[in-house]
Amino acid sequence: MSNYLRLLSYIRPYLFHFIVGLICILGASASQLVLPLIIRDIIDEVFINKDMAMLNIIAGSLLVIYLLRGLFLYGQNYLLEYVAQKVIFDLRLGLFEAMIRLRGLSYFEKQRTGGLMSYYTNDIGALQGAIIGPGIDFIRETFVLLISLYMMIRLHWQLSLFLFISVPLIAVAVKRIGERIKQAGRQVLSQLYEFTSILQETISGIRVVKSFAREDHEAGRFEEQLSWNFKSIMKATRANAILNPVVEVLATVGIALIIWYGGREVIEERLTAGSLVAFLTYAVNLSNPIKRLSNAFGRLQQAQAGCERVFGALDFEPEVQDRPEAAQLPTIEGRVRFEEVCFSYESGGQRVINGLNFTAEPGQMVALVGHSGAGKSTLANLIMRFYDVSSGAITIDGLDLRSVTQKSLREQVGIVPQETVLFSGSIYDNIRYGRLTAGREEVLAAARSAHVTEFAEELPDGFEALVGERGLTLSGGQRQRVAIARAILKDPRILILDEATSALDTESERLVQDALDVLLKGRTSFVIAHRLSTIFKADVIMVLNHGRLVEHGPHQELLAAGGVYARLYQTQFRDSGKRAQKA
Repeated sequence: MSNYLRLLSYIRPYLFHFIVGLICILGASASQLVLPLIIRDIIDEVFINKDMAMLNIIAGSLLVIYLLRGLFLYGQNYLLEYVAQKVIFDLRLGLFEAMIRLRGLSYFEKQRTGGLMSYYTNDIGALQGAIIGPGIDFIRETFVLLISLYMMIRLHWQLSLFLFISVPLIAVAVKRIGERIKQAGRQVLSQLYEFTSILQETISGIRVVKSFAREDHEAGRFEEQLSWNFKSIMKATRANAILNPVVEVLATVGIALIIWYGGREVIEERLTAGSLVAFLTYAVNLSNPIKRLSNAFGRLQQAQAGCERVFGALDFEPEVQDRPEAAQLPTIEGRVRFEEVCFSYESGGQRVINGLNFTAEPGQMVALVGHSGAGKSTLANLIMRFYDVSSGAITIDGLDLRSVTQKSLREQVGIVPQETVLFSGSIYDNIRYGRLTAGREEVLAAARSAHVTEFAEELPDGFEALVGERGLTLSGGQRQRVAIARAILKDPRILILDEATSALDTESERLVQDALDVLLKGRTSFVIAHRLSTIFKADVIMVLNHGRLVEHGPHQELLAAGGVYARLYQTQFRDSGKRAQKA
C-alpha cells in the first residue's frame, strides 16, 4: 500500500476539491442508507396500520432524498474526476521532467523510444483508474458497511452474528486472489512495453522495412508480441473474473442464514416483517460494499505494477549530477584543458579515452580525426558533460566542469551534430530554439548568416513553413543550415561540430561550409571530421587512436611528419581519386 499512499499524496494540492467530493460521497451514501428504514415503515405502518398520513410523508421524503442524492452524485463525480485528472497531469509532467532532466545521455542510448513512451501511455493509464476510483469505493463502501452494520445490530443483534461467518472467509479469498491479480498486472505492463517498442520501431523504420520487403516479418513479430500480450491480459482477466463470484457466494451464505433465522423470528412474532425486510436490505447493502471493496482491491493490485514503474522512474538517480556546491559558470573566454583524462562507458570496462592531455586556446579551431571508434565523439560528449570523466579532469578557463552546474555549462557550449534533429513546427521556431528570448530580427540575422534565407523565402509560408516530424520536409543540407542558424543564434563561446557536412552533396556542403565559417569565427571550436578536406584550416589537428592522442599539429606539419595523419590523408585522397577516375 506504500505506493498507493504515495500516489494519494499527489491529491494534497487539490485537497479542497477532494474534501467537498468526499462530503458528496457521504451525502449520496447516506441517502441510500435511509431506504431500508423507509421500506420498514411502508410495511409496518402503511400496509399493516393503513396510515395515509405516513404514506404522504414517505412519498414526499423520497422525492427530497433523491433530489439531494442527485446533487451529491453530480458533485462527487465532477469534483473527484477533476482531482484525478489533475493528479494524472502532475504525474505526466513530473515523469517527463524527470526523464529529460535527471536521465543522462547514456540512459537514452540504451533504451528504446517505444519503451520510454510506454511510461506515459500504458503505465500512467494503469494508474488513472486507481487514483480516485478505488479510493472512492473504499471511503463510500466502508461508510455504507459500518452504518449498515450499526443499523442491523440495532434492529436485531442476534441476526448480525451470522455475518461473521462470511466476512473472514471473504477477506482470505480477496487477499489470495489479489496477489494473483497483482502478478498478472505486472506481466500485462511488461508485455505492453514490448508491444509499444515494436510498434514505434516499425513505424520509425518503415523506409527500411519496405526497402527490404520485410512487411511479413514485421507483421509476424508484431503478431507474436500481441499473442503474448493477449495471454497476459486473459490471465489478469481470469483472476479478476473469479473474484466476484467467490465473494458473492460467500456473502450469500450469510444472507441465507439470516433469511432462515429471521424468518423463524417473524413467524414466532419476535420480529416484525418490516424489520426483517429492513435488516435484509441492510444485509444486501453490506454484501454489496464487500464485493465492491474486493473489486477496488483487485484494481489496486492491478495498478501496483504501474505504480512501481512510474515511481521507479521518478526516483531515478542520474549518473551525472550537479554537486551541492556547484556554481554557475561565469562568462568564459573558452580555454579548454584535458588533464590526464580517462573514460570508460561502463564502470571497470574498457577505456575509450586513455590518459589524454591537451589544451585548446580561446578562439582556436581544433580538429579531431581518427578511425571509427578512436574516441572523437566521446570527447565531444565529455566537453558537454553528457558523461563524467572516469579519472583526470576537464577544465574551462581553469574551472573543473564538475564544479559548475550542467545548465550553465551547456548555455555556453553549442553543438551541431551529424544527424540534424529539428522539432515539428516552423523553420522560424527551430532557429529560435537556440535562444528563446531572441527577437525576430536576431532570428532572421542568424538565418541569413547560415544561408537559410535563400531557401526559406522561396517556400509558400516562408519562415513559418512547417518542417514536419524531425524536419523531413527539408533536404539534408537545408536541415543542417537551420541547425547552424540555431547555433549562431545561441552564440556559444565553445562550439562542437560533429561531422556536420559528412552526409551532404557537394553544393549543399559548400553552402553549409560557408555558414560554418561564419559560426566558427572567434570561438573555441572542436571539429570532428571524416572528410579531411574540411579541416585544412584548423589551428590544431588532433589524431586519436584507441582513445590516445598520437599526433597533433597543423595540417602541413602533420603531412610532413609522415605519421598516422599522413597515411589517413593519402588513403582518403587516393580513394577519392580512384572514384573520380571510375566516374
